[in-house]
Amino acid sequence: MPARILVTGGAGFIGSHYVRALLAAESGPRVTVLDKLTYAANPANLSELGNHPSLRVVTGDICDPETVERVVADVDEIVHFAAETHVDRSITDGRDFVLTNVVGTQVLLAAAVRHGVRRFVHVSTDEVYGSLPHGSWPEEHPLSPSSPYSASKAASDLLALSHHTTYGLDVRVTRCCNNYGPRQYPEKIIPLFVSRLLNGDTVPLYGTGGNIREWIHVDDHVDALERVRTAGRAGQVYNIGSGVELTNRELTAALLRHCGADWDSSVVPAPDRPGHDQRYSVDTTKIRRELGWSPRRDFHTALAETVDWYRTHRDWWRPATSHHSPNPCKEPLP
Repeated sequence: MPARILVTGGAGFIGSHYVRALLAAESGPRVTVLDKLTYAANPANLSELGNHPSLRVVTGDICDPETVERVVADVDEIVHFAAETHVDRSITDGRDFVLTNVVGTQVLLAAAVRHGVRRFVHVSTDEVYGSLPHGSWPEEHPLSPSSPYSASKAASDLLALSHHTTYGLDVRVTRCCNNYGPRQYPEKIIPLFVSRLLNGDTVPLYGTGGNIREWIHVDDHVDALERVRTAGRAGQVYNIGSGVELTNRELTAALLRHCGADWDSSVVPAPDRPGHDQRYSVDTTKIRRELGWSPRRDFHTALAETVDWYRTHRDWWRPATSHHSPNPCKEPLP
């Protein structure tokens, strides 16, 4: 009998890519998506699946115990993406981040224990480790989150792992670097900058643009998640990264080239974000050795393909960018 998998946040950017990958597999699982359909989710992300016989979509909040109880009672495994993820929004108001990322995760975990769910994959972020000037974080590195967002994710990581220790729930935690690819809501730096540049607008660059991030294509992330779900070990944390590190200034220059724009007329300096981490980098030795995973997408090729997707799918992102301020310094960045 096919596995019955609950994907929370399955209408969002990474979650919808994961759902499509699951349903594309021959003799794949039955998938239930639970999504609140907040601003960052988009039903169109799953529309191409049509009336797929193995897909059920439930609109609901992971903080609602009744909804969670009803959905979890009918599944074997949970892959948990649902989260508030945007750092700038958490700095403005962290309440929703605590509710969704901490309380919502606890509601899911409790239901998973009650219903004997056999596997719980908790999708987290490299930001829980904090900033480091050189080297890469191993999974055992102490957590040192800097923003309300990353603090809420660190709390949810620890909650998830505690349910393995206390209740024996098979919990597997993943911590991934920055993702890019099609269907990413245009508040994160790549889709925000691309959508603005394609519209002929300027883009805001925080501070000097020297902050360093590691970038992975969403398809590589999805592949890693599936390796962890199917072959990972209970109670373990797995870092997911590509080794591709760029300063925000370097990334901006690449996006300008792909969009046919120039620096002087397109880039506007913006005041730096409070508590802005300088650099993230994860050590992926564990997932490579244990699960045989490695990223396959070439960054420069995949970035060009991503820009082309936004260029040819303006109807997908235009409604989300209609609120853009003429003052780019007021726009949120990742």
